[in-house]
Amino acid sequence: MGWDRFRVRAVRKEEVVAREAEVDGGGEQPSQGTDSDLHLIREAEKIAEALGKMFPGLCEVVLHDLRDPEHSIRRIENNLSGRQVGDPATELGLRRISDPEYPGVIQNYANRFPDGRPAKSTSIGIKNAAGDYIAALCLNLDVSVLSPLTLTLANLVATEVRQRDHPLETLGGRTSRELRQAVEKLAAERGVGPRSLPKDVKRDLVRQLHDEGWFESRDAARTIADLLGVSRATVYNYAK
Repeated sequence: MGWDRFRVRAVRKEEVVAREAEVDGGGEQPSQGTDSDLHLIREAEKIAEALGKMFPGLCEVVLHDLRDPEHSIRRIENNLSGRQVGDPATELGLRRISDPEYPGVIQNYANRFPDGRPAKSTSIGIKNAAGDYIAALCLNLDVSVLSPLTLTLANLVATEVRQRDHPLETLGGRTSRELRQAVEKLAAERGVGPRSLPKDVKRDLVRQLHDEGWFESRDAARTIADLLGVSRATVYNYAK
């Protein structure tokens, strides 16, 4: 009885091996190269599945088995193009099959789904150890979904075109140090120190500081008066 049980187990094992060989190689035991190619494609399937789950409804992910161009689509996630598993390779896939030197990665090129929706696509060729293209992983992003969002964001961050070179306001409080730096910079542009500026230039400088919102800072008038060597009353008079 023990010998019979061993024979049954051996027969079952042979049946399993035979079934796996039929799936992988059409009934014949696959060669080492074919087995290696199939391993690469199966690993690429994991990547296709993961990418599809990361961008549901937004990015179509297609894995092509270029060993069978007439039925190259092996896996498709987030089907946006209407294609099915077993459909043929695209023109790009055929180019890769015919030319091992064809670029391995073609990214961010304009494309279009059959219903007219615009897409942004990336195609990644996968070579085996012999340097032949055996598969391609293709990403097709539906940009029609993102276009309204892009327009909304553009409108959200847009500012008035007719705006002065300097901002209308500073959201953070300005310090006396920043005010001093601004006055010294304006004076340096005229080649002198703040106290050496002519009266009319001091007046123009104070008006510019006023227009830029510096007088909203605490003790701004006193700081400006000290820098220019005039009284606070004079500063307020210049600012009118």
